[in-house]
Amino acid sequence: MSNVRGMEFFRPLVPGTLIRRYKRFLADVRLDDGTEVTSHCANPGAMTGLADPGTRVWLEPNDDPKKKLKYGWRLVELGGGHWAGIDTSVPNRVVGDALRAGEIPGISGEVRPEVRYGTNSRIDFLVTGDGPDTYVEVKNVHLRRTGDFAEFPDSVTSRGAKHLEELGKVVSAGGRAVMLYLVQRTDCSRLGFAADIDPVYAATLERAVTAGVEAMALTCHIGPKGVGIAGAVPVTLPGGPPVVAAEEKA
Repeated sequence: MSNVRGMEFFRPLVPGTLIRRYKRFLADVRLDDGTEVTSHCANPGAMTGLADPGTRVWLEPNDDPKKKLKYGWRLVELGGGHWAGIDTSVPNRVVGDALRAGEIPGISGEVRPEVRYGTNSRIDFLVTGDGPDTYVEVKNVHLRRTGDFAEFPDSVTSRGAKHLEELGKVVSAGGRAVMLYLVQRTDCSRLGFAADIDPVYAATLERAVTAGVEAMALTCHIGPKGVGIAGAVPVTLPGGPPVVAAEEKA
């Protein structure tokens, strides 16, 4: 994280070894000093390849009396100097900070989070300024099955498909809509879509992009100190060549 703007963790992370993840939101971890703790896993997805017993993980401790669990699982150490972030609340913090700092290519203006729109929906960020209002929806990505391809989603997401439909309506009404995928892995330089896992999402995405929704993918710098935007990478729609030649961030 040296010389990189981004989100810093509130407290220094502590390393350990994953014993097991269970009930989606719980993980037992053996810390390096031998202590066994139960950590909150802020991720409802499949976490394919990231939750195997024996995995090297990093936890954030807390002393909040309102929290039953005193640790939160934040990172997986992948080997070869690479990292993955597993906390699905991190992307909105990282993207929000980057938007407010004007660090995301092609998007600038006043930033408002969690604005109501569509049918019982909230957009992650509404950016207003010169030109049409820009609606930015953020998704966390950490699935990798082959090469340097990150993929979304890692499990069926009807909610994600609904967001795409809502963004399509924004474009139809004259607004700008951006579906922004934050790749929380440092070993990926492209984004594709797992149509075999969720064919409905893949088909909905193709329709949304055809309707004018912009698909953007950003990668991260990740380490025990925090997470920050690294740069934009190409997006490939299901079954096709790259359709979004993302601007490389300086």
